Amino acid sequence: MLWNIIVWIVLGGIAGWIASIIMGRNASMGLVANIVVGILGAIIGGFIMNAIGTTGTTGFNLWSLFVAVLGAVVLLFIVGLFNRRA
Repeated sequence: MLWNIIVWIVLGGIAGWIASIIMGRNASMGLVANIVVGILGAIIGGFIMNAIGTTGTTGFNLWSLFVAVLGAVVLLFIVGLFNRRA
């Protein structure tokens, strides 16, 4: 159980960091924000992958990192849309 939480935090942090670099938000995000965005990105990416008929996150591997980064980029894009309107 504890190992799974640690893996989610590490994977989320890496995915959130990569997504923040892709979206140009790296300077404005900290460690905690990267972890949260990465974990939520893994969930969103899993839904996206399941919707197109492939597997979502499968553990601590490159495919799961790709799915998490994809979902995190989508999340940051959506958040960016709302921030521009405010």
